[in-house]
Amino acid sequence: MRSLTRRVLLDSRYTLVGFPTTLIGFVLMVTGLAAGVGTVVIWIGLPVLAGTLLIARGFADAERGWLADVLQRPPVRPRYKPAPPGAGRFRRMVNPLLSGQSWLDLLHGIINLPFAAIAFVLTVVFWAVPLACLAWPLYGVITMRIPGNVELPELLGLGDGYLVNAAFYVLAGLFFLLLKPFVIRGAALLRAGLGRALLTGVAELQERIDDLQEGRAAAVSAEANALRKLERDIHDGPQQRLVSLAMELSRAQRQLAKDPEAAQATLKSAIDATRETLDELRALSRGIAPPILSDRGLAPALAALAGRCTVPVDLDVQTVERYSAAIENAIYFVCAEALTNVAKHSRATVCTVQLVRLGDALMLTIGDDGVGGAHVAKGHGLAGLADRLRAVDGELTVQSPEGGPTVIVAEVPCG
Repeated sequence: MRSLTRRVLLDSRYTLVGFPTTLIGFVLMVTGLAAGVGTVVIWIGLPVLAGTLLIARGFADAERGWLADVLQRPPVRPRYKPAPPGAGRFRRMVNPLLSGQSWLDLLHGIINLPFAAIAFVLTVVFWAVPLACLAWPLYGVITMRIPGNVELPELLGLGDGYLVNAAFYVLAGLFFLLLKPFVIRGAALLRAGLGRALLTGVAELQERIDDLQEGRAAAVSAEANALRKLERDIHDGPQQRLVSLAMELSRAQRQLAKDPEAAQATLKSAIDATRETLDELRALSRGIAPPILSDRGLAPALAALAGRCTVPVDLDVQTVERYSAAIENAIYFVCAEALTNVAKHSRATVCTVQLVRLGDALMLTIGDDGVGGAHVAKGHGLAGLADRLRAVDGELTVQSPEGGPTVIVAEVPCG
């Protein structure tokens, strides 16, 4: 109830205060636009138009601040193109004329008036009518005694008299009172929709473009880092073992004729080295999507990861749906890297992994009772996971105080 009351008050403030503000802005902008266009042939109109656009920008900034309350989202301010460095006074003065958003601000200030008027009238009516109707039993005794006064119930053929009038007006007041939150909300959204389209639409689109560019850059960076790490690990591990294996086999070949028993021992050592190399290659392949992921999905793939982890893992997978390859690869990679970190650095005795779908988001939660201290700062392993998730519009949240426990949450949109 408190939240509903606050919502009604915020919407009412927006529509009631916004109408006179819109009216003032409308007068200033129409006057400035007419004067600027009429005198542009003698160049005086250019600074007049520029000043009008700056006035429109001021009113637009105020509207954006109100939109944040009505639409329940952070205010988004567009980027106004500044004058180039070293520009002259005249170029700086007319710079607003070259900004497309400035003209959208002016357009909003002009066409917003009817929307603001409708919202204002609806808000006033749905505040005044319930108050007047519910208070009628207090002042109705006086109004009924006015000569020639005919109350609404009598006009509707419902009868006359104090009790009939009081019951009618109280019921009407309650009816309007119940409708008031919805009508006032609708009136506010009617005006706010126009404001969002003209005042923040371009800025929101630009933000989305920036997010996509950052996600793409993060994906490129994550893949490059993963390839460098894989190359380094192969060079430091399997490659060295294969070189050593080749030398062992060459030695066994030379020993076959002279000392068969020594050759047998060398071959046994080479076989053991081969097994160790295969184990190391399997470990390295965990960062690459395995066949089980593409063939059977996330649940079996995560189960395989949990089974290989040296720390006991309590796995809870609550979704068996298949998702796009990019989403499944990201979730798998995050889980693989997180479990590797748990095994290497956490000193944990138990680890939990939960995968669940909440609405249009896929949530992977990994927790352990280790020593904590993990974070996503650049230069640490978790930073690469955050970049990989950003490539699919996901987010990585890490809670890992010193002393533990650690909780890592990966959220990926999947709708």
